[in-house]
Amino acid sequence: MAYPRATLIASLIIVSLGLAACDKTNMSSKPMSNATTTPSSGSIEKPVSASTTVAMSAQLSGASEVPPTKSTGTGTVDATFDKQSSVFTWTINYSGLSGPATAGHFHGPATSGVNAPPALPLNGGLESPIKGKATLTAAQASDLTAGNWYMNLHTAANPDGEIRGQVTAKP
Repeated sequence: MAYPRATLIASLIIVSLGLAACDKTNMSSKPMSNATTTPSSGSIEKPVSASTTVAMSAQLSGASEVPPTKSTGTGTVDATFDKQSSVFTWTINYSGLSGPATAGHFHGPATSGVNAPPALPLNGGLESPIKGKATLTAAQASDLTAGNWYMNLHTAANPDGEIRGQVTAKP
């Protein structure tokens, strides 16, 4: 079926006007999705991750120390790491230690069962709960997010560490 040339041209004009009208009605200051366009090129950029925060945790026990201690003390680390700002924030709760905590550190890089030097000492009071935050270096952030940091608390009876736990991302 052949269409007269005038009908074809009129159809193209109507379609073009319709597309132009749709384009203008969808323009707003708020993006409709995570994808954005670049006005100069019209290309689509990569979507931005919805969350840059990684939730992390550790279970502290004497059995996790290297070498293990006979401590009945236990504890938890609840933490977050912001990948954009490199800020690591933590809350450490513990109980049942042989005496007052004399020191506490995040150590790394080290996998479970391996000792490492302190990467981040805890400053201030060591009474439970211990809350703090620090901005990490790129190397520290890499080790932490790879699961290669552990946290331990020291006491007079266990100067090398009484309870310990590997800090890992929550599932």
